[in-house]
Amino acid sequence: MHQLGALPCRLDIIDGLPGRYTPAWDTRIRPVPANARLISLAEALAEQAPYHCLITHSMTDLLDVKTLASPRILILHNTLESRIKGHETSSPQEVRTVLRDYLRRIGGHAVAISPMKGRSWGFASDIVPCGVDPGAYPPWSGEVACGLRVANQIEQKREILNWDLHIRAFQGMPVRIVGHNPEMAGVAPSDHWDHLKSLLQSHRFFLHTANPQLEDGYNMAMLEAMAAGLPVVGNRHPSSPIRHGVSGFLSDDPEELGHWGRQLLQDRSLAHTMGEAARRTVMERFSLSLFATRLQKSIRTARRQWGKVRPV
Repeated sequence: MHQLGALPCRLDIIDGLPGRYTPAWDTRIRPVPANARLISLAEALAEQAPYHCLITHSMTDLLDVKTLASPRILILHNTLESRIKGHETSSPQEVRTVLRDYLRRIGGHAVAISPMKGRSWGFASDIVPCGVDPGAYPPWSGEVACGLRVANQIEQKREILNWDLHIRAFQGMPVRIVGHNPEMAGVAPSDHWDHLKSLLQSHRFFLHTANPQLEDGYNMAMLEAMAAGLPVVGNRHPSSPIRHGVSGFLSDDPEELGHWGRQLLQDRSLAHTMGEAARRTVMERFSLSLFATRLQKSIRTARRQWGKVRPV
């Protein structure tokens, strides 16, 4: 949502929807984009504004705005397998079929944030990866000999986050976890956006583990850490942007993973060199300008789709 601030337009962001871990936009995690205003769903439905495009982030969102007469996009942020895990009332193929039929009827367009997410849902033709601006982060210093991980709702996502590997690899090692995790003692979100940036600036390396069957080998928090100049230590994953021994260390062996983490704690110079390589990777593959360009192309596609069922 915060990345939408890169679009050259004004934004109305519907806030206060039920079913979220926080009842309203949490400024401790991201500031509201400068080109946006927060409104309620009731306000959006009452105004019936002719939006250039509606950008939804779940099937529930898509249904919430069904009475608004505007082109619409569904962003696929998760794999279908992780989405329905524990709720296997329908098969993945049934869910794919229902969603595809619904989008066809309403003239909607699906966009995935990664090839893995697109393949999972059966919508692999339009991929818009996350974008991040390395220039938005202060120069890395790494004086705190401690690993850093940013994640919300870890207890609910243990399998998705490959959390058992995280525990085995980094137990006894200085690691700070930042995020909304009320079940975990001593863990809290950052105080505000600049505080999170200062944590990224000062810590030695970033941790990311993910189940290759359920999640990508990176997420937004990891890309932001790379943009801030941190090397990444995590498990091997087909979609990981980390090059082992260049921009971080990857292993599925917890002992080996712990070894690499301790090496970075002991060698700040190595962490700096690897972090610079990680930063270059983000600039090349996940720039904010590339995100904005791709999403604007997706919006044009959505408007054409809408025109097939409704006059634009």
